[in-house]
Amino acid sequence: MNQKKQANELLEETEEQTLVAAAGDVEPAGDPLAELLGRAERAYTAYLDAQKEVARAYKGREREAEKSYKEAEEQANNGCEEAIEQALAGREKAERQAEEAYKKAREKAMEIYQDGVRQALRVRKETIEQSWRDAKETTEQSWKVFQGDRSKRAR
Repeated sequence: MNQKKQANELLEETEEQTLVAAAGDVEPAGDPLAELLGRAERAYTAYLDAQKEVARAYKGREREAEKSYKEAEEQANNGCEEAIEQALAGREKAERQAEEAYKKAREKAMEIYQDGVRQALRVRKETIEQSWRDAKETTEQSWKVFQGDRSKRAR
């Protein structure tokens, strides 16, 4: 909208300049119709020149807009690439942290497993030893009872 306003202002200014120039070129003597026709031709030529100037101005604005667009596109691409690189770095960091946490958890699980196995082996050993003591004591008591009954019979 602003470009159209500027183009119209430029066109009006050019027309005014053309009319002033045409009025200055008027020859006092001659046919008034020919004189008017000459002024009209010069005004039309000036109008065509003004249109060409407006077209050049539009093309200039178009180039500027295209340049601005390309710069914005390049900035957007650069920003996108940086964001992707940061996201990748964040993912890699998170993966490393997850791997470290997994290793620590695996080590902890192995420690818990080994502690559990040691405790189970200790309990088994203690249970076997206690059972052996109980069996030995029971056998000794049985033997004493058996021998005690024999000694009573022998008297």
